[in-house]
Amino acid sequence: MVQRKLSLAAIRRVAGALPDVEEGTSYGTPAWRQRGRLLARLHQDGESIVLKVGDETRDHLLQADPRTFFVTDHYLGYPTVLARLNRLSALDLRKLLARAIATKR
Repeated sequence: MVQRKLSLAAIRRVAGALPDVEEGTSYGTPAWRQRGRLLARLHQDGESIVLKVGDETRDHLLQADPRTFFVTDHYLGYPTVLARLNRLSALDLRKLLARAIATKR
């Protein structure tokens, strides 16, 4: 697999192309919301992104690709997953943000 790292500019382009998604901040980092509901935020480590994808999708991603997807103790019990930016493409991110939009919780 080719190593890649999504830049903040690339994340902004992908998120900004989705309907009604606005950028703000969360915990002092760039964050993206749709109609006020958090979809994603840059993790404070600068190397990963937090995505609100729902419990079922989170569990699937953690099992399917643990090198890319993980959770920290802080996120245990929440419908979120972290993804390493050096393992995601813009297309991957678009799909994950679409999942975040579709997640009702």
